[in-house]
Amino acid sequence: MFALWDVDAAALHAPELHAVLAAAGVVRLQLNTDDEHVAAAMRIPTGPAPIAAVVSVWVPSVEAASLVTAALAAVTGTLAGWEVEERRPIEPPETWDGSRLDGLANIAILRRPDELDVEEWRNRWLVDHTPVAIETQATFGYLQNVVVAPVTAMPDDVAPVAALVEELFPAEAMTDMHAFYGSGGDDVELTDRITRLMASVARIGADRGLDLVPTSRHLYELSDRT
Repeated sequence: MFALWDVDAAALHAPELHAVLAAAGVVRLQLNTDDEHVAAAMRIPTGPAPIAAVVSVWVPSVEAASLVTAALAAVTGTLAGWEVEERRPIEPPETWDGSRLDGLANIAILRRPDELDVEEWRNRWLVDHTPVAIETQATFGYLQNVVVAPVTAMPDDVAPVAALVEELFPAEAMTDMHAFYGSGGDDVELTDRITRLMASVARIGADRGLDLVPTSRHLYELSDRT
């Protein structure tokens, strides 16, 4: 998975780039772009500029990552990439034809706080926090990507990343908190859900050092372009 800070979404959808990625060994491509469709959604950047896109690629070997990095570097000024292990607590609806998913795809980039070792942090996140996040939000897709290792050098102002989480919400969630939390218009229920979620978020340190990127989600099958 790659975070790109300054990129035109149109460049990521270009057939020319897809051909280069396919030649590099990319079988499937996922584009998450902060574009006009999600302009009303909330953003949380940690650096001097917000992340503009997250690109996910499925490749037969980690060695192909250097070719993918070079291809993406040609369309952006700043990027960072990671090999990840994917978990799918809620399977999302997926069509690999490049069409835009109807909804909001939030990507949260998590950093492990210094006071928690890796084992404790992952247990709190994957075991304790996951069911709370699912119970308190109106997600119809939930994917967790545990960072295994970086595949690029990190930009100077980017702190080490531990995981990237993607949560899919109905489009109304961009402007309606009840739609985001699934509280059905009940203000008491909304308050309860927010309180529970924020307490759990604080236990994994995601109340600080977090990048939250609202995106449009597009999936491409590239295996037939090689």
